[in-house]
Amino acid sequence: MMRLLPSLFLYTSLFAAALAGNAQSQTAHGSSPIVLGQSTALSGPAKNLGQEMRAGLLAAFAFINDRGGVKGKEVHLVSLDDGYEPDKAVSNTVTLINEIDAFLLIGEVGTPTSKAVIPIVEKYKIPFFAPFTGAELLRTPFRRYVINVRASYYQEMEKLASYLIDQRKFSRISCFYQNDSYGFAGLQGIE
Repeated sequence: MMRLLPSLFLYTSLFAAALAGNAQSQTAHGSSPIVLGQSTALSGPAKNLGQEMRAGLLAAFAFINDRGGVKGKEVHLVSLDDGYEPDKAVSNTVTLINEIDAFLLIGEVGTPTSKAVIPIVEKYKIPFFAPFTGAELLRTPFRRYVINVRASYYQEMEKLASYLIDQRKFSRISCFYQNDSYGFAGLQGIE
């Protein structure tokens, strides 16, 4: 099963991009490699998450490329460091779309950076696949070009609270939360 996961991840990415009607699809159909773009925190407060996301993607794409790529095409990842800064994420995203000609955007880390690039994703109609955040703003309202692969913070906390109450029979639960939209989403799931 573990050997299937990288292939499944990549094929799901490309399928999702096709469904989203990606205007940049000529990269995937020409003779050049399939280029995926990533703006992520390779430095700054979330660097561990960004570095690990990048390492995982590189491992998955190496696995695919070692087996002939996707229909004979190699998959390349271009990662740009946004340092978990929204303004830098916006700049990187524009570069990935206009200069790098990324087929899709993948593996953004963080709520503030993801929030900042949504207008660009929607303007250019480019798929935004697997952002590493459970923020509700990527789900509501419906966003055609955002493909989430993880549960929302609300869903995670709702399931945790249900488990503690129904399975563990807790009658009281206390919660510490971050005083912003990230923290409130989790709090609402517990309530």
